[in-house]
Amino acid sequence: RVVESKNSAFPTGTVVLASSGWTSHSISDGKELEKMPEAWPNTLPLSLMLGTLGMPGLTAYFGLLDICSAKSGETVLVNAAAGAVGSVVGQIAKIKGCKVVGAAGSDDKVAYLKKLGFDVVFNYKTIKSLEETLKKASPDGYDCYFDNVGGEFSNIVIPQMKKFGRIAICGAISTYNSTRPIPPGPSPEVIIYQELRMEGFLVTRWKNDHQKALNELMKWVSEGKIQYQEYVTEGFENMPAAFMGMLKGDNLGKTIVKA
Repeated sequence: RVVESKNSAFPTGTVVLASSGWTSHSISDGKELEKMPEAWPNTLPLSLMLGTLGMPGLTAYFGLLDICSAKSGETVLVNAAAGAVGSVVGQIAKIKGCKVVGAAGSDDKVAYLKKLGFDVVFNYKTIKSLEETLKKASPDGYDCYFDNVGGEFSNIVIPQMKKFGRIAICGAISTYNSTRPIPPGPSPEVIIYQELRMEGFLVTRWKNDHQKALNELMKWVSEGKIQYQEYVTEGFENMPAAFMGMLKGDNLGKTIVKA
């Protein structure tokens, strides 16, 4: 919230989104500030600008609908499915008429995703075989794979993709802090013979289309078609611990620090 202003475009009291780092206060000329959408429902918390109705929600929206081109009747697999991005991916996929399979890292997260309407959910930490679990969840394979994890998980998924399957590479959290060599990638033969399309992406690609997507996301949230969960940590001094906890998977939904 703007506490003092000499910029007529951002008068005192204006709520803005600012990528200013871990600071309690910052000074801006206004060029990098983003105002709260005019159509923002009064019933929704402003913190959703950081989650479902912000960058994570937009990442899910464009990654699933543009990169994966998910269509009604298709099967979508998403990992880190209880996170800020993955949970929205699964819910949009259900809105579009897809079967959704999700992987998460705890039984509580599995229960939460089932409440959201995911068709099949499993705890990847407790299953005996990821390969067999995936085959059981969708014996015919997967049309779309929204990947937030990378590494060995993806190497097991990709051979189970259907012909002309689409893979949106959003993140690779399993390798970010790895102290060991990263495992080799998937077999090129699988990608060739199954004619798969793999594409990495950043949500900034669709900067000019953000407002249209946000309007649709706000509509779905207001209608209850997309539900959200926030993992709130109190205290600015706890920012580093909250960030590390997010990387370890402590959070359910979007990690938020309330200063």
